Amino acid sequence: MKARFIAWLVPRCIRWIALFLERTIRWHIIGTLPVDRNEPCLYAFWHARLLMMLKISRKAQWHGYMLISEHRDGGFIADTLALCGVQSVRGSTTRGGARAVLKMLRAVRDERRSLGITPDGPKGPREVMQMGTVQLAKKSGLPFVALCYATRRHWRVNSWDRFYIPKPFTRGVFIISEPVRVSPDEDADAALARLQALMDETQQRADHYFDAPH
Repeated sequence: MKARFIAWLVPRCIRWIALFLERTIRWHIIGTLPVDRNEPCLYAFWHARLLMMLKISRKAQWHGYMLISEHRDGGFIADTLALCGVQSVRGSTTRGGARAVLKMLRAVRDERRSLGITPDGPKGPREVMQMGTVQLAKKSGLPFVALCYATRRHWRVNSWDRFYIPKPFTRGVFIISEPVRVSPDEDADAALARLQALMDETQQRADHYFDAPH
């Protein structure tokens, strides 16, 4: 009974926190929203920056699937996304990955859906892209788009990913990169380095946005 109550309570608390932060932070978006692209994309963001992606998914009228790991914390995230109307596929590049990737590829082929992924999840290393993301980009044929948000004031959790929680009543920014493509015949290591560099650049743009006056 206690476990079931926790499983019910935690996603609702996460959703409330995300909505509270979304509405009390003044957000600025730099880049083209998914809804403006008029084509499905593969959206990637670091595991630590997951919380406020609920805002961008609503503003962008998200029509796609999020890849969420099968461990317990992933269950909380998947249930939170479901409360917000976001569909998820359970699995990762290390566990349940083949089944999850197959379902996502079918969604691209049959439903023209976008895909969302945390390339360093579910357990890291932190902010290091895994080869599974490259393979998904190759097989899906979707343009790869990096996302990152930052706020002037925030907390960092003492977790493997140093989870990033914005403080309320501050200013925030979302950075959306230009899309890049990974061809099926591109060298996997070269593609991995290229996508890693794009993720790093997008994060740096977000993290240093408030260094200069705006």
